[in-house]
Amino acid sequence: MKAIIHVTLKKGVLDPQGKAIAQALHNLGFDGVTDARQGKFIELDVAANTTEAQVKDMCDKLLANPVIEDYRVELRSKS
Repeated sequence: MKAIIHVTLKKGVLDPQGKAIAQALHNLGFDGVTDARQGKFIELDVAANTTEAQVKDMCDKLLANPVIEDYRVELRSKS
């Protein structure tokens, strides 16, 4: 089974990398980009009996900083 985790900064937390991305895209002529937020994508191979609660526990303890980051967990069967 695969655990897919998307980690992003919470709204209101300064995202300097996102600002740099938005500015760089603007400099390249992509004027339609008004803002950007940068995050992390984590993919774990886990045992078939792993629960979403267990993956969330992993996120809270190591993979994300719950004080400043939000995360979304998705479990998929391995194909």
